[in-house]
Amino acid sequence: MEHLTKETFSKKVFDYENNKEWSFAGERPAIIDFYADWCAPCRMVAPILEELATEYKGKLDIYKVDTEAEQELAAVFGIRSIPSLLFVPTKGKPQMAMGALPKDAFVQAINDVLLKEETAH
Repeated sequence: MEHLTKETFSKKVFDYENNKEWSFAGERPAIIDFYADWCAPCRMVAPILEELATEYKGKLDIYKVDTEAEQELAAVFGIRSIPSLLFVPTKGKPQMAMGALPKDAFVQAINDVLLKEETAH
């Protein structure tokens, strides 16, 4: 699981400074966890994301964005509450989910939003 800065976010996810329209730069679907160290629900989500990163290795990428360190990224996505989780399919628009989700909700979102197009072929 990788922590993204503004610079690595632009390379791996979306170069928002040069693109008005959403255009995903990654090769695999991704989940981006907007979190902060002081946020208790974020700490509940962290081990679930670690498990998912292992279980879906090679199928999707999981990134973390520290909203305290990367306030500009948080502002670009209008993050007002954390954790906020951005589910990013390789095609189409990303979908944001707010709050600490249980693992089965992640699995369902991964299968419905992120991996559905992969298995549709």
